[in-house]
Amino acid sequence: MPDSTTWTNFAGDQTCRPAALERPNDRTELAAAIERATAAGHTVRVAGGGHSFTDGVLTDGTLISLTGMDRVLDIDPRSGLVRCEAGVSLGALSAAMWRHGLAFANLGDIDVQSIAGATATRTHGAGIGLPNLSAALQSIELTLADGRTLEIDASQPDLLRAARISLGALGVVSAVTLQAVPAFRLESAETTMGLDEVLAGLDEMVDGNDHFGFFAFGHCARVMTKTWNRTDLPERPLRPAREWFEDVALTNYGYWGACAVGRAVPAWIPTINRLCTRFSGTRHVVDRSYRVFATPRLVPITEMEYAIGREHAADAVRRVLAVAERHPAPTPLEVRFVGADDALLSPAHERASCYIAVHQFKGLPWAPYFSEVERIMMEYGGRPHWGKRHFRSAESLRDAYPGWDRFAAIRADLDPHGVFTNPHLEHVLGPVQS
Repeated sequence: MPDSTTWTNFAGDQTCRPAALERPNDRTELAAAIERATAAGHTVRVAGGGHSFTDGVLTDGTLISLTGMDRVLDIDPRSGLVRCEAGVSLGALSAAMWRHGLAFANLGDIDVQSIAGATATRTHGAGIGLPNLSAALQSIELTLADGRTLEIDASQPDLLRAARISLGALGVVSAVTLQAVPAFRLESAETTMGLDEVLAGLDEMVDGNDHFGFFAFGHCARVMTKTWNRTDLPERPLRPAREWFEDVALTNYGYWGACAVGRAVPAWIPTINRLCTRFSGTRHVVDRSYRVFATPRLVPITEMEYAIGREHAADAVRRVLAVAERHPAPTPLEVRFVGADDALLSPAHERASCYIAVHQFKGLPWAPYFSEVERIMMEYGGRPHWGKRHFRSAESLRDAYPGWDRFAAIRADLDPHGVFTNPHLEHVLGPVQS
């Protein structure tokens, strides 16, 4: 039975109290929950892992939690096709696929999101030769406002391109089939380099590695780089004690403390940033791909991330770092590169892209900083990450996406009465077209 409760995202900065909270355990229960919502005149939103900084989930109508729909339904090692329910986390799915000799071709640096939520918001990893996670979706099972289930696949190319990145605006995803690749190990190398050296050799580093990214702090001439490359070397993971010390004690709790000091005494932020880079050290690991891709992220921050054409990366990084130095920001830029894809609302739609993420520690002002960075990103034709903060409206975003009007038409066809909307979607996508 529905009940009323408070929902909060992982960062604790988005909260709502829906009129009804539904926890279906299968497709039949999901359809019934949606039918109850429409009968009550509720709008419907869906919560996956809650790992987003936007208010895309928030509703005073019916909120559907997919935690009960987290089963892996079928894994075919021969074809690499994996069928799973929408609520399974990326981490759990990665471990299940590995047992069958399969893996995601690419992953982001966090794996607690649900597969449906991660793909709906265009979660990405790093690798100029690889598209985002949603590009792996071969079919999507979508439950509509009238309770009907629609299976979208390559026989309906426009629908598939819309449903791969939908922000939950088309219906409720109940299951997906994705294309996995043979399991592989990654050799990861982390070190520090001079900012000027990295930016001067950016194309070589991006094209010369399977995956490449770096962190850069304001007030600091060095950056922390990370490369991941496929290897046939045997696994050489860190010992558990060292892994905990570096990934939890140092990178999370130690850095959390440094940010707290910077928040208390902003004048110390330049020194803190330089010390963070100086003491980051070097690290070399060979391990299963999904263990290398994802790391713990415990520091309470908020985030904005933009995709721009890769050719603008060096100029944009320098300009954003200059902005960071004008604000109290004890947090780095994260810079990654991904390949183009064809999803209608993909920030990397039809262009190889550089993603630049800016962060702010909890309790420090983020809006002035992020607004200034966003203006720079818009000069480069930037498109925001759908799961992270931005200030754009539908009017501003429409011209940035060649497939915008096609998505709007599909949305109007699948959800003509605007059941799967909320004020956030009305703002960033506009009202459902009549």
